[in-house]
Amino acid sequence: MSGPKPTRVVIAGGGTAGWIAACGLARQLGKLVEVTLVESDAIPTIGVGEATIPTARSFHEYLRIDERAFMSSTGSTFKLGIRFDDWGALGDSYMHSFGTFAMRNWVAEFQHFWLEGRELGVDAPIGAYCLEHEAALAHKFTTEGNPQPSYAYHLDAGRYAAFLRAVAERDGARRIEGRIETVEQDPETGDIAALLLDHGQRVEGDLFIDCTGFRALLIGETLGIGYEDWSHWLPTDGAWAVQTENTDAPAPYTVAAAHDAGWQWRIPLQHRTGNGLVFASEYLEPDAARERLLGNVTGELLNDPRLIRFKTGRRQTMWSRNCLAMGLSSGFVEPLESTSIHLMMIGVTRLIQLFPFGGITPALRDRWNELSLRELEHVRDFIILHYYLTQRDDSDFWRSRSAMEVPASLEARIENFSEQGQAWQESLELFRTESWIYVFLGQGLAPRQWHRLASLMNSDRLKQALAQQRDAISAQVAAMPSHGDFVSSYAPDNRPA
Repeated sequence: MSGPKPTRVVIAGGGTAGWIAACGLARQLGKLVEVTLVESDAIPTIGVGEATIPTARSFHEYLRIDERAFMSSTGSTFKLGIRFDDWGALGDSYMHSFGTFAMRNWVAEFQHFWLEGRELGVDAPIGAYCLEHEAALAHKFTTEGNPQPSYAYHLDAGRYAAFLRAVAERDGARRIEGRIETVEQDPETGDIAALLLDHGQRVEGDLFIDCTGFRALLIGETLGIGYEDWSHWLPTDGAWAVQTENTDAPAPYTVAAAHDAGWQWRIPLQHRTGNGLVFASEYLEPDAARERLLGNVTGELLNDPRLIRFKTGRRQTMWSRNCLAMGLSSGFVEPLESTSIHLMMIGVTRLIQLFPFGGITPALRDRWNELSLRELEHVRDFIILHYYLTQRDDSDFWRSRSAMEVPASLEARIENFSEQGQAWQESLELFRTESWIYVFLGQGLAPRQWHRLASLMNSDRLKQALAQQRDAISAQVAAMPSHGDFVSSYAPDNRPA
């Protein structure tokens, strides 16, 4: 007996989003799908999403991707967190690291024990109790140890797309070169029937994935799905990006340094450094933003600065008819917490889990949309928190951010932490409890009260437990090699820049 007829999946657009989708589908579903990706070498990709979060490791393991081969091919370095400069107040700096705290139980998370210790005079910052936090500050790294550090990657987006393409094509995905001239719809159902290319080829499919970037050729221009604007919360709408030569050994973290109308990133790779300046054009003209970026980077420029314009928000529906949007065509939340690649990866993972083998049904499509929206709104709230929770009043931009009305879902989190020190991660949410704690405390929100479970411990015992935890972390960090040395020995860059 013959098996089911393969579902024809057509991906419109390449880049990181397109090849993540192609790689995931081809590798996991094999002969159950026929994956075709259409892209044009004449259409440039954005190519600046170069920092990830630890879920990228899980996705790579899911796809059986060899870490060393991936890192060597993409000039990657390791990432233990993000350092935020000048967000809470001018001169402040804190690290949002990827690790967890060891001292916790089902009644109370670690921050409650730490706050009780502060009451007793233990003045170590909360990051001193996190391996990844302390290793990041010391520029140390290793994949060994017990516990093993939780980490992500800095990567070259162009090389990453090429790496994924090679994997996808080995697994049977097919690439067609061409510019999409027309999107053909079924006259009866309104579904997308085929893509008509500039050289005359007609590419038919059963399921179409829109990876055409901000243009959203399929989901927006063809199916008419509108865009929900979130710029009243997140008004940054432009970014200048430029690459520079390395001047120092790569740090195992991204830098996000706030300025008076946005923020600037620094992403260290093995072969270069990625730089960018995010700004709100209502408060800073694009030309002035460009000059500010060029005045703040170190190292020789490797390319001309490139302007990227965007509007934070989402498609009103991310899967409509037989077309779902991934990457920039589905929406955009600015890159402050490096979530763009994660949202692509989780989007295709959910598609694989909910794949419409028997045909697309409203219930299945609604479920995918519901999960995607829930996660995107969670990410949105976490990004808004960085802007809203500030003491900066040195510019109109920052005064407007601290005065804005935030979503009720975020307001509830802020009130719970400020009143009782409570923070949480709900099911299917991306950011851990620790992530919320780092930003709350890092930007100056001190709880008025906390869970007093730790007060039941003998004071000396609590102090001793906290000291032992700090000492164990310090010893483990001291034994680590430098981040730069470890990368050079573990997965050295094997391609020319």
